[in-house]
Amino acid sequence: MEPSRRSDGVGQRSTDAWYRQGIVWLAAAVFALSMAGCIWLIVLGQRYADPPLPLDGPQVLKVPVARPPAPSPDPPS
Repeated sequence: MEPSRRSDGVGQRSTDAWYRQGIVWLAAAVFALSMAGCIWLIVLGQRYADPPLPLDGPQVLKVPVARPPAPSPDPPS
């Protein structure tokens, strides 16, 4: 197989194309899996939302200054 010629006169083999490099495909797979993981965590976060905290007492910029009262333990049945 004869290398093709670019306009600047330097030969380039078809095996040097970017899509024939394994590391590019590995990087693309890692990127795709990390994006899928981010989307999965967002979906899980929306599905299992935290219950809101009681906002009684003093606040500074809508942030509670003191800890919320401890929940009372459930009485034994």
